[in-house]
Amino acid sequence: MFHLLPFVHVCCNPKGFVTHSLDRANVELLFPQGIRKSLTLGAFGTAAGSWIKVAGIGQDMFWAAFTGQAVVATSQVFILSVPPKLAAVWFPADKVSSACSIGVFGNQLGIAVGFLLSPLMVKNHPELKDIGSDLAVMYYGVAGITTLCLFLVLLFFREGPPTAPSATQDMKMSSTETPTFGQSLKKLFGNVNFLFLIASYGINVGAFFALSTLLNQIILMYFPGGEEFAGSVGLDIIVSGMVGSVVSGFILDKTHKFKETALAVYCMSLVGMVVFTFTVDMGSKIIVYLTSGLLGFFMTGYLPVGFEFAAELTYPEPETTSAGILSASTQVFGVIFTSAYSWLLGQYGPRWANAVLSCTLVAGAAMTAAIKADLRRQDACTQAPVAATIATDSCKTRLQDGEQ
Repeated sequence: MFHLLPFVHVCCNPKGFVTHSLDRANVELLFPQGIRKSLTLGAFGTAAGSWIKVAGIGQDMFWAAFTGQAVVATSQVFILSVPPKLAAVWFPADKVSSACSIGVFGNQLGIAVGFLLSPLMVKNHPELKDIGSDLAVMYYGVAGITTLCLFLVLLFFREGPPTAPSATQDMKMSSTETPTFGQSLKKLFGNVNFLFLIASYGINVGAFFALSTLLNQIILMYFPGGEEFAGSVGLDIIVSGMVGSVVSGFILDKTHKFKETALAVYCMSLVGMVVFTFTVDMGSKIIVYLTSGLLGFFMTGYLPVGFEFAAELTYPEPETTSAGILSASTQVFGVIFTSAYSWLLGQYGPRWANAVLSCTLVAGAAMTAAIKADLRRQDACTQAPVAATIATDSCKTRLQDGEQ
């Protein structure tokens, strides 16, 4: 059982292939039923799956651990696409991108904590019963925390503020038209700019998934016996990515240059990938830390940029719909890239495998450059005060005519 736990982590990770088949359901549930219900479903499933995993501690209960992890992974799809919608509903226009980036930051923080605490809590004991004891402590702890999160969502989370925080959100709330899920999909897939973004976003995040999934193999090829070093490099990538996510969000709020920011971050992701490719074999751990940090800063920093750029290109369609489609594209590209990357590593080694990933990022950067900066949400935000002024002037004119 214990030797198969890494396999369970890869296969049932919330960003693994389990989520791909459920992303459509995720989008459908998020849009018509609201953020609160979706978060409640996600929190409930995560807590329930965590308690199921508690039952899988025994050596003959692997199926329970696997089932619990699958339930947890399935439940995450109700949460992963929430940040852009939550930011748009609760925050003013000049804080939306920052709020979205902090939401992505929270997700990355959870991954970083997992990287850090898992090896500290579960030691490689010679006796399986001792490993089981460590797993019990970790499983009970996770189950308790997720249950607490569920109660916090139920008690304190609200669907939205009493008044709209921005002009664009006010226009959405006052609109009498409620498009169906099918109508939204038709509009989204008829948007050429969004199609380019789907492909480029999937390539970037798919390449990141492939690299992070097989990072341990790459590091061990150049640093034999460096399992702990490989784990710390993974943590380095995640932590630097957390910083990159927040920085990207603040840049978007300050500049509103969505295409320019997306293209710059994408190109720097490519630079980071190339630098990592040609320095990982130098034998210097410090250099690996630096290049990995550079790579994580920009590749993970692209996550909120992609979400916010999609919201701009597809307004007034629901942010969760566009974000869900982007998430689905990452699962498709992630599975394809991870499989191909694994094969390339075995056949040609890390340098050629990384070179191929770099080439895919070149293609993704070209697609990003081809996207027209059709910032519909920004345009609506700019036009809203003008429309309000016209309506007010018209009302005054009618009143004056009535007095006369």
